[in-house]
Amino acid sequence: MQYRFLNLSIVLAAASFALPALANVDGANPRLTAAPGEVATSCTSCHGGTALNGGGGSIKIVLPGAASYTPGVAQRIQVLIADASQRRWGFQLTARVASSPSDTQAGDLATVDSNAQIVCANGLAKPCSTSSPLQFATHTLTGTRLGTTGSATFEVDWTPPATDVGNITFYAAGNAANGNNSTSGDRIYTTSLELTPAASSAPKPRISSQAGAVNGASFQPGLAPGTWVTIRGTNLASTTRAWTGSDFNGNALPTSLDGVSVTINNQPAYVAYISPTQINVLSPDDTSSGPVEVRVTSNGQTSDPVAATLAPISPAFFTFDGKYLAATHADSSLLGKPGLFSASPALTTPATPGETIILYGTGFGATTPARDVTQLATAIAGIATPFTIAIGGVQAQVSFAGIVPPYAQLYQFNVQVPAGLASGDHPVAVQMNGSSSPSNDACCFLTVQ
Repeated sequence: MQYRFLNLSIVLAAASFALPALANVDGANPRLTAAPGEVATSCTSCHGGTALNGGGGSIKIVLPGAASYTPGVAQRIQVLIADASQRRWGFQLTARVASSPSDTQAGDLATVDSNAQIVCANGLAKPCSTSSPLQFATHTLTGTRLGTTGSATFEVDWTPPATDVGNITFYAAGNAANGNNSTSGDRIYTTSLELTPAASSAPKPRISSQAGAVNGASFQPGLAPGTWVTIRGTNLASTTRAWTGSDFNGNALPTSLDGVSVTINNQPAYVAYISPTQINVLSPDDTSSGPVEVRVTSNGQTSDPVAATLAPISPAFFTFDGKYLAATHADSSLLGKPGLFSASPALTTPATPGETIILYGTGFGATTPARDVTQLATAIAGIATPFTIAIGGVQAQVSFAGIVPPYAQLYQFNVQVPAGLASGDHPVAVQMNGSSSPSNDACCFLTVQ
């Protein structure tokens, strides 16, 4: 089984900050790139004395290769400002869908060094709200580079939309300043660059029609909100990797890895692992029940939908190999029959009657307090719905059941193995609100000795 979790340290989100009126050495207020719907005179509304684009210098937007983009694939963008007589520098850059340039953000801008910052149309730092989605890259105090003569280059990373949205236009304004700490003697230049979507030669992703989207622990049909889901198919991704710290925005889980995204019931899922034949995602928090559609977008192309059934819960335990439960002793050593992993026979040891062990699962529904499934866990939350666990047909005592930081919707169970169980493999099953975790001749067993 390729299911993967990443033990990430908790990263606190940076506080938002407000920008000063119009512009200064700390960065320009948004909407000054001369894009449609913005101030047509750009930064000359403050930096006077020379007409817009009249100072003899220039600004250029530079992308590697042809002027095209591949949906979902990040590119490094350079803004080059040149003016032979100037010695301090500022800029602003925005990306818009060409068909609606005044109000439609195109993709996502991100900083690569301390010379630039990303702000939203409301003047606050990223992440931008749905009510203020437009993004603007602008200089920082460090980026003004007082005393640097002739030219300066700013760099940001840009990730295009995950799907082809047609042509995209970048708008940029540059301030070639004289460094006298006033608005006099500065020169403002503007430019734009239109990109076309690259012709895609990648094959369309395809989700398997049989059990293509299943519970990520049991690999059985049936999904639930905030549940780990495994999707199988072909051409699902062009890379193979799990999420890493750089994929997160604070505690927010990523909805895309390397241009691969998933929707369940038309809502974005949270992508933890991608490969050409398997994707692991956390399903969104959705109160719907019944048939839903699952789609994968990869390399700018979206798969045909496959059907899945959504219910409030879909309880299941993770396993090491599809048969034996993924479990640990209280000291975190691996629990299982000796030799479960043939490469290291002593790595696993059986459970002892009466000892408390730890099991892991998904799909157990609501918690108390309620959890935000879009974020890494930062506090313990217990399972809200009553349940029982039986080992070898005997009800087991559960001392804890819930989500423990820093994982995302990974349920942990501290369970006492019933005293008096005979040595051997015993089935483990959950009963919860009329639903049962899978338990049959193939799954899910705990070795006791």
